Amino acid sequence: MAEEIQSTIVITGATSAIGAALAVAYARPGVQLVLHGRNALRLEEVAEGARALGAQVELLSFDLRDFATLRDALSRLPVIDLLILNAGINTSTGPDGQAEPWDEVEALLDVNLKSAMVAVHAVYPAMRARGRGQIALISSLAAYFGLPVTPAYSASKAGLKAYGEALRGWLMPYGIKVSVVMPGYVKSAMCDDMPGPKPFLWTPQRAAAAIRSGLQANRARISFPFPLNLGTWFLAVLPAGLSTRIVRWMGYGH
Repeated sequence: MAEEIQSTIVITGATSAIGAALAVAYARPGVQLVLHGRNALRLEEVAEGARALGAQVELLSFDLRDFATLRDALSRLPVIDLLILNAGINTSTGPDGQAEPWDEVEALLDVNLKSAMVAVHAVYPAMRARGRGQIALISSLAAYFGLPVTPAYSASKAGLKAYGEALRGWLMPYGIKVSVVMPGYVKSAMCDDMPGPKPFLWTPQRAAAAIRSGLQANRARISFPFPLNLGTWFLAVLPAGLSTRIVRWMGYGH
């Protein structure tokens, strides 16, 4: 007899460090995981790990910039209890401070920000009709104050933070919980590629545990680690000129 499904959890970017760790953190009997990722081989590895822990797993593998496919894939799921919008990419100004390639900027905005908005619009009608559901948007501590070496990434994460905060107020009366997740540096290939120092580096497993705990508590903002969270928050409230000098002094500039 098939295991009864108690909850359905969708994770985009499930082949990333945090995404894969979240799949493991949520995998258990009675859970259906719908995992999205473009790297089919890596996605299957993540799925096998989740199945070994008792979860039922469905895989989605397509470019999130294909908004029509994204909308259709989410809309056809009969129930989504938790949607974790984790997919993200990065670009930077490069070692010589050159402009970010425009095609990379466009792709980044599509994946990091616009696909999340498309996904919310796709799942909102069913969640509202049921009177419950939960959405997590993975932003970044870079949303507090833009880093000179990653302006497009910082902008996309700031946009996601503002969007998620607005969603929480909009959707709360309809029983839909929304949280904005703001990690600091988490060990991953993308993190390794980002220029500048990486203080208070966390493992993906530690980040996933903090995210799951925060979502269970329905926290509006899940940000970590504390020292970096406090520091980046101060950058947002200090005079902008001073904050710019601080981030350059810390090594986030050319």
